[in-house]
Amino acid sequence: MIGTPTRVLVVDDDPIAVEIILEYLDGMPVEITTAHDGQAGWEVLSAHPGEFDVILLDRMMPRLNGIQLLQRIRAEERFEALPVIMQTSAADQREVLEGLQAGAYYYLTKPFRKEMLRSIVRAAAADYARVKTLRDELRKQAGALNLLRIGRFEFRTLVEAMDLGAFLARAFPDPDRVLIGLSELLVNAVEHGNLELSYDDKGRLEEIGGWKGEIERRLADPALGVRVVVVELERRTESVTVTIRDQGRGFDPEPYLRVDPARLFDTHGRGILIAKTMSFDELEYRDCGREVVAVVKTVPGPPSAS
Repeated sequence: MIGTPTRVLVVDDDPIAVEIILEYLDGMPVEITTAHDGQAGWEVLSAHPGEFDVILLDRMMPRLNGIQLLQRIRAEERFEALPVIMQTSAADQREVLEGLQAGAYYYLTKPFRKEMLRSIVRAAAADYARVKTLRDELRKQAGALNLLRIGRFEFRTLVEAMDLGAFLARAFPDPDRVLIGLSELLVNAVEHGNLELSYDDKGRLEEIGGWKGEIERRLADPALGVRVVVVELERRTESVTVTIRDQGRGFDPEPYLRVDPARLFDTHGRGILIAKTMSFDELEYRDCGREVVAVVKTVPGPPSAS
């Protein structure tokens, strides 16, 4: 059975660049719509909400540049989770940071290779499909979690991580805000924590289509597969706190808590940064990265020193 094609909106004022993109994506299961500048892109998107899975956006354009269009997209709730791939001519940290703050978590540096474009489009589309699935699950969950004060949960698999993320998000004041970041932390605890899949190995496996098989192999491993992730949730008057602990070897979280322009051009590795910048008010790793504590404040208070 043939799956639904990925619907891509390409916004670029350079016809040669558009032709290159069309050529590079030829043969992939995609449907491509083009817009000749930022204003035209906005008009297409706003006239057809819900019809695109990925936006491929040039930074420098007339009328409405890439950052301005991105800010307009992120200002509307209906587009807040729509993945935007920003094309830029230079991997300048200031420009990358500006794009990140505006909501661009995928980057391509011109000139880019065919396989890089295809890989990042696949990754962005897969991430968006996962977000839509999570939000569907979120809507199905009952509202009884507002009665919960303290809870403890254990799980092993990525499917269980996704299900638990959709369930626990209901315990927070704004479930949609925390959903993606919480799910990323839960998935990381299994994938990189208990199953000990390294950042580099994941990138290599995604390139060759071997990631899913490797996860299944590690879950079947008698040493790795029996490990559990323990989650504790506490709801107080002033905050909601979730503590996630895995049984892996640990890692250094510092590089993933800040903007690294080089890593933004990879097809993965944004989860912790998304959790820190978008989902939670406080995020702290402990015990060599085996435990993470994430907090959403329900009563305004002084900013965290961390």
